[in-house]
Amino acid sequence: MAADVLDATFAALADPTRRAILARLMEGEATVTELAAPFTMSQPGISKHLRVLERAGLVSRGRDAQRRPCRLEAAPLKEAVDWLAGYRSYWEESYRRLDALLDELGHEGPDAPERETP
Repeated sequence: MAADVLDATFAALADPTRRAILARLMEGEATVTELAAPFTMSQPGISKHLRVLERAGLVSRGRDAQRRPCRLEAAPLKEAVDWLAGYRSYWEESYRRLDALLDELGHEGPDAPERETP
């Protein structure tokens, strides 16, 4: 994934209103009016958020007669998840090392018999 696409995806996801819009669009297409309903902001305010989501490739707008429904485009989200997955192995290995250390320390706790030092 190109760095600018990844940057745009994470920038778009940084705002809670945009995340809420994406969550709503997971249920299906919606117009700007429908997307604006749960928020205390104007339709132009929602439209600004939609433009950010569109630039990131997370939302597209269609045309259905007079309606211009918005729809979720999940491909950039998959690419972001794939990018994050690379860090999963790092954290899994870190947790394995921590578990090993805790197991080792558990055997050397205050009630453990004293060891003789060579």
